[in-house]
Amino acid sequence: MTAPFAPLRDAQATDRSGHLADATLVLPDRAVRGHIRWEDGLIAEIEEGGHVPEGATPCGGAIVMPGLVELHTDNLERHIQPRPGVDWPHDAALVAHDRELASTGITTVFDAMRVGSAADGKDYAQYARGLASEMLSLRAANAFAIDHRLHLRAEICSETLLEELARFCPDDEVGIVSLMDHTPGQRQFRDIEKLRVYYEGKHGGVPFEEHIAILKARRAKHGDAHEAGAVAEARRLGAVLASHDDTTAAQVEVSAAHGVALAEFPTTREAAAACRDAGIPVMMGAPNVIRGGSHSGNVSAAELAEAGLLDILSSDYVPAALLLAAHHLAALWDDLPRAVATVTSAPAAASGLADRGRLDVGMRADMIRIALDGPTPLVQGVWSAGHRAA
Repeated sequence: MTAPFAPLRDAQATDRSGHLADATLVLPDRAVRGHIRWEDGLIAEIEEGGHVPEGATPCGGAIVMPGLVELHTDNLERHIQPRPGVDWPHDAALVAHDRELASTGITTVFDAMRVGSAADGKDYAQYARGLASEMLSLRAANAFAIDHRLHLRAEICSETLLEELARFCPDDEVGIVSLMDHTPGQRQFRDIEKLRVYYEGKHGGVPFEEHIAILKARRAKHGDAHEAGAVAEARRLGAVLASHDDTTAAQVEVSAAHGVALAEFPTTREAAAACRDAGIPVMMGAPNVIRGGSHSGNVSAAELAEAGLLDILSSDYVPAALLLAAHHLAALWDDLPRAVATVTSAPAAASGLADRGRLDVGMRADMIRIALDGPTPLVQGVWSAGHRAA
């Protein structure tokens, strides 16, 4: 960090208590009118009824639900490199990212950081170890409004993956390691022309055909060893292992054998159904729900939701998409608690966080208050461990 930030809040502060009344509380199995009180960062009382106890803040029926849990967002990378070739100061980028997520109702985030690059550094520079250390330092200094955790995106088709993973240790508390294979012609980019549009719009530089040849050569040289190595490193770090862009039942079978506990963005209904059979929760992108389809031409998240094959949503590349997509699912399923679970209790459970994601006595007081006066949910308040975060 170039300069330390003053703590956002004192770790021993007493402003971790509060009381909201006459709210529509989204409980795990139903939505009811009631009031909720928290003390020292934990939910202390939930009661049904529209009365407003003395000292409580009346909500006028506004929705109060658990804070959102985000497992895979590229948003931090957008802040540290707002334009190609621009490396923004990381401490400022981390805090800006934190405040943006808080404003959208996200109270727990697993910051996705790419691990694995080209040895010559021409494609992507190594950054994860340094950025992770900066994030952990800011977290220890109480500079964040919400809870930040580590998600390492292991790029199988790189040259430096294993040496970069070796720089992390269990004390870093890496929460998720995902197996990323972006080899052209399979998984996310089965459609080469979709990849061409993505590449030329985002990167450019090396001619597209040369770029394809480089990636395929790296997969042939490093793929199998790096995949096995990343699985072993996830175990060493005590992290949840996630697959990424599984396309076929055979690929899901391999993922299950690796011990994968979360399927990120399966690209076909076949893969999603195979995940369900293997007991692996399926996560899809919230932008896919809102846009009505994948930007890569893969399976529609709404199609999987209608088939009962969608468990978790991720904001992916648009933080505000998480709450809005849950709102869309609530309408699709005609079931608000079920939709809310895809962005709260389900991602919390998949990442091993048993202390949040539900409005229940004794749980961490991560909550958001929203109004539904139109097609877009409006965030009116956010609390993280009882502190007002937005």
